[in-house]
Amino acid sequence: MHCNWKMLRGLAVLKEERKEVLVMLQSFGRCMTTCVSRSSVMSFGDGSHGALGLPTSLTGVGTDAYEPTRIPGLPSDITSVSAGHYHSLAVTSLGEVWGWGRDLECQLGRGGPSPRDSWNEPKRVTGLDQVRVCAAFASGVTSAAIGDDGSLWVWGKSKRGQLGLGKEVIEAALPSKIEALAGENIVKVSFGWGHALAQTDDGKLFGWGYSADGRLGSIAETLETSPLDSSANMNNQELSAFEAAEKLVLEGMEKERNMPIIWEPRLVRELNGVEVVGIACGLDHSLILCGNGTLLSCGSNIYGQLGRSKQELGMLPVDISFHPISIASGLGHSLAICRGPSSDVTGDATSLVTWGWNQSSQLGRVGPADIPLMVEGLEEEILVSVSGGRVHSIALTSRGEVFVWGCGKNGRLGLGSSTDEAEPILLDYLEGCEVLQVVSGFDHNLVLVAE
Repeated sequence: MHCNWKMLRGLAVLKEERKEVLVMLQSFGRCMTTCVSRSSVMSFGDGSHGALGLPTSLTGVGTDAYEPTRIPGLPSDITSVSAGHYHSLAVTSLGEVWGWGRDLECQLGRGGPSPRDSWNEPKRVTGLDQVRVCAAFASGVTSAAIGDDGSLWVWGKSKRGQLGLGKEVIEAALPSKIEALAGENIVKVSFGWGHALAQTDDGKLFGWGYSADGRLGSIAETLETSPLDSSANMNNQELSAFEAAEKLVLEGMEKERNMPIIWEPRLVRELNGVEVVGIACGLDHSLILCGNGTLLSCGSNIYGQLGRSKQELGMLPVDISFHPISIASGLGHSLAICRGPSSDVTGDATSLVTWGWNQSSQLGRVGPADIPLMVEGLEEEILVSVSGGRVHSIALTSRGEVFVWGCGKNGRLGLGSSTDEAEPILLDYLEGCEVLQVVSGFDHNLVLVAE
């Protein structure tokens, strides 16, 4: 058995540290809701779908922003933001949700697809008047919000069952409550291209949507390989990173006829009795962080995004010699903020470990892409959060500094150019700002700053 179990040493200490981190983050969230009186949101990157929320007077119709630019038209009490593939969401201190960006699939919650020329205008999501939202999550074709009572609400469109609203329900123009999760206190959700995971306050894990490749574990009756993987042998070197990803998805979707779909959330059986403290979904893979320190991965591994030598379908441990305390995922790459190597678990030092697709240097390091390795360019930093896009990544440190790396096309690194960066580089444009949160969509980024 090739699992790396060195990470299980000192778990009693690590579990307490992890609990302290979770308590700190929860307290931070409550503090932001009650204490941050004024804030603003900045955006940069690809503006072709309106996900930047910037008026045409600033950037022109559908153009990009090469440096962080303040989004006008938002309330001044935003407490958190979420970047989907092509749209964005923001939550206010009063529990309202605002959305902007692509709306072909009703993911903005405006009661139906909105005119293209209104996509870049932030507007309040309708249909949540009776819900005080504490967190919102954007993906590709769907959006979600968690109420302060732990209820989960979804809207958008997905033929892969990503809404979780029941048999063959593929569209919700307005937010709809997932009744299958009634009685559960949901604290986080994460979406892939067609699958979804939800984590409860007591550490249970639910999954639904497209279940091929075991991306939901053994939640389905059988594990089967997705037709997407049949395209894995295409020569990516002949295509750009963007074209390769799009072609892979489109070819696979054409081949899918009898998709294995879980239409309503189901409990992930193999994690029965195991406390889940973190989840992250890539395009077609999943990461699950357990309270005992184990990091599991499942789903497609065509880019090495599972980070393990075992190629069997299902949830299996990542081959990692660090102690993960926070996880994130891009389209085809994975990221984990870790508490030092196994021999050093003291102090505040953290390391960023990455693995998976690295065609545009989105891993921020050299070395084998399919093996979890440390990003040396951030080894002196204490990391607060990390986020992955399609082919770029972004991180926030305890000093409020933002680092970016990967593909610079469309200004998605915010450095004023289209230049790629193979290693993390400081986004000095934000120097002097009190940065509260940074997140990446496919090709755009959002920055929440205090005023």
